[in-house]
Amino acid sequence: MKILVIGAGATGGYFGGRLSQAGRDVTFLVRPKRAEQIAAEGLQLVSPHGDVTLHPPTVTAGTLAGPYDVILLSVKAYGLDAVMDDFAPAVGPDTMIFPVLNGMKHIDTLTLRFGAGPVLGGVCLVATTIDPAGRIVQMAPMQELIYGELDGSITPRVQALDAAIKGAGFEAKLSPTILQAMWEKWVFLATLGGITCLLRGTIGDIAAAPGGADLALRMRGEAAAVATAAGYPPSEAMLTRTGGALTAAGSPLASSMYRDMRNGGAVEVEQILGDLVARAKGFGVDAPLLGAAYANLSVYEAGRLKS
Repeated sequence: MKILVIGAGATGGYFGGRLSQAGRDVTFLVRPKRAEQIAAEGLQLVSPHGDVTLHPPTVTAGTLAGPYDVILLSVKAYGLDAVMDDFAPAVGPDTMIFPVLNGMKHIDTLTLRFGAGPVLGGVCLVATTIDPAGRIVQMAPMQELIYGELDGSITPRVQALDAAIKGAGFEAKLSPTILQAMWEKWVFLATLGGITCLLRGTIGDIAAAPGGADLALRMRGEAAAVATAAGYPPSEAMLTRTGGALTAAGSPLASSMYRDMRNGGAVEVEQILGDLVARAKGFGVDAPLLGAAYANLSVYEAGRLKS
C-alpha cells in the first residue's frame, strides 16, 4: 500500500516515520527546505519508544506522479485549503484520504473538494513537537491512530488500511464509531485549548487559581452539550478521564494552541473553537465560556496578523 504523508511535522513526521521504520511504502510531501533538511540529516525521531534517524523518500508540490493508496493528512487545520492543491494530483479513484486534524470542519472541506468517497475519519493521540534542530520529539509515551469509515461500515478498503498500519510500533485501531471518537477528542481539545489560552496557564496553574478547576469543568460541560446536541454524547468514561486531566493539581498539561500563542504563532481558533461556538448557536446551546475563549483568541489572531 503506497502511503503519502502530507508534511513531515510533529504529527505526520512521527507516525509516517514509524510506518517507514516498519518497512511500509511511505513518501513524504514536504516543502523544498524540509526536503533538503531530510536529505542532509535524515528524519530524526526522539522518543521514549526509541530514537531513530530515517531516510525516507520525499516529494515536493508539483512533482507528484500518479495516485497513492492512502494520504495521511495531519497539517494544522488553518493550512488545509492551501495544502489540498499540493496533494490533489495524488488523489485517484481508489485513494483513501485519512485526516487526523482537530475538530470536524475539515471533513466538510475535504468532502467539498474531493467528494465523500475518499474521505475517512481519523483521530491521533500523540504529544510531539519539532525542536530547533528539526527533530521530532515525543513528549509523552502515548501514540495511537484511530480510523474508520464515516458511516461506520467495515469495508474491504478500510480493512486493508488497518492491515497496513497495524504492527508499526504504535497503537492502531479500526473503529466503527469514528465520529464518536472525533467528537470526544474535540470536546477535550476545545476545553483544554480554550481554558489554557483564556486563563494563560497550564492546567496546574489553573487548578491552583480560585475557581479555576470549576471553570475548566464548566467549559467542558458546554463542549459536551454541543456534542450531545449533535448526536454524539461523550461517554461517562471519557468524562471521568478528562475531568481528572483538566483539574489535576500541579499538572504541566497545556494545549498546543497555548504553546503556539505563547510563541506568537498562528492558532487553530476557527477550527477548534469558532466552529464549535457556531454549532452551539445552531443547536441553541448556551456556551458563554467557549464564546469568551473564542473571542479571546480571535483578538490575539487579529493582533498577530497586524504586527
